[in-house]
Amino acid sequence: MQIVVTLDCVDTEAQANFWLAALAPLDYRRGFHGPPYLSLVGRAPAPTLLLHQVPEPKQGKNRMHLDLDFGTADLISEAHRLERLGAERLSEEMSEHGFRWIVLADPEGNEFCVFDPPS
Repeated sequence: MQIVVTLDCVDTEAQANFWLAALAPLDYRRGFHGPPYLSLVGRAPAPTLLLHQVPEPKQGKNRMHLDLDFGTADLISEAHRLERLGAERLSEEMSEHGFRWIVLADPEGNEFCVFDPPS
């Protein structure tokens, strides 16, 4: 079984460049590319990120989002790294039930979190 997460976007190339840089610590690379799709593939068991080109920009809050655990407790530094790549920080660090996270958005406004799970 393989998990594929599909992300609608207006500019697949720009989004691919952002997500490849954002996911660099997880060793992602370009995979299949055939308009309107472009895939980003990580090492198993990592899910594939499938970028799907659509004509309209994102509207409203995501009903589902990615939580990215980069294996560091320093969420502030990770958020700064992602902001330098083009992400926008949408929250300060939050915590609940031992989880800590920061909400960000990619360059097209899709929300995601960097998080540190309880040990």
